[in-house]
Amino acid sequence: MKIQRGVTDKAILKELGERVEHARLQRNLTQDELASLADISRPTLQRLEAGASAQMTTFVRVLRALELLAGLDLVAPQVQPSPIEQLDIRGGRRKRASRNQRPAAESGFKWGDET
Repeated sequence: MKIQRGVTDKAILKELGERVEHARLQRNLTQDELASLADISRPTLQRLEAGASAQMTTFVRVLRALELLAGLDLVAPQVQPSPIEQLDIRGGRRKRASRNQRPAAESGFKWGDET
């Protein structure tokens, strides 16, 4: 099943559980072995594979034991600064806001269309 917007939470949890089970079987691990590697109990792993709600730390531990943590970068990619923010960062990150800016007319700047 493809996980997308219209899918229910329950269906997503069931799909994730099935994917964890599939990854475990691909590595030829029993539930006891994976639970031991992830430092969780076998019943906790059974609930996760069945699609029951689980704590985030449990899910992370299982992914780590299955060597699938890199997949989390796809789920929650690191936020990159926008092009404007990148330009601002070049001169160093701002540390405070300033209210004492002179209006353009006082700075001597002209657009070129003034008479």
